[in-house]
Amino acid sequence: MEQKQLNSFQQRLISLRDDIEQLNKDSGEAAGTVELDQSKVGRLSRMDALQTQQMALETARRRQIQLQKIDSALRRIDAREYGYCLICDEDIVLARLEFDPAITRCIECVAD
Repeated sequence: MEQKQLNSFQQRLISLRDDIEQLNKDSGEAAGTVELDQSKVGRLSRMDALQTQQMALETARRRQIQLQKIDSALRRIDAREYGYCLICDEDIVLARLEFDPAITRCIECVAD
């Protein structure tokens, strides 16, 4: 892979990481504790608040996993190992990397 392409992927990964970190900051309140005060929140509203809280926690968990994948991809770029499948060590198709620059496996290894 050419250095120009690596730089492009690196910038895209950094931008994705920054976007996800900003989303984490912006959505911190939704994962907070749900109040038990029944005078403020009715039963159905509290159930809705609990569901919203769980959805926010799951979203935060998925974002954390994505951040780990992005950091791993950035480390592979620095180590000059980016663009190779972690399973078979073959090149990952450029279109696949363009779709998800944090991808770690070629299509053949994903199918197995």
